[in-house]
Amino acid sequence: MKFCPRCGSKNLNYMPWLGEIYKCRDCGYRGALIVEDGEFADAIDAIKKKSSK
Repeated sequence: MKFCPRCGSKNLNYMPWLGEIYKCRDCGYRGALIVEDGEFADAIDAIKKKSSK
């Protein structure tokens, strides 16, 4: 499974015509860096929720 490094979302679009680029449909992140570890994605989500309080 692949996750957004900014928000931890699984809602990614792969855009091969731009080169190894992914776009997150939830937060708008665009880039080649993605997270493939579910525990790390959960940590990103927890940090995001904690900082929004």
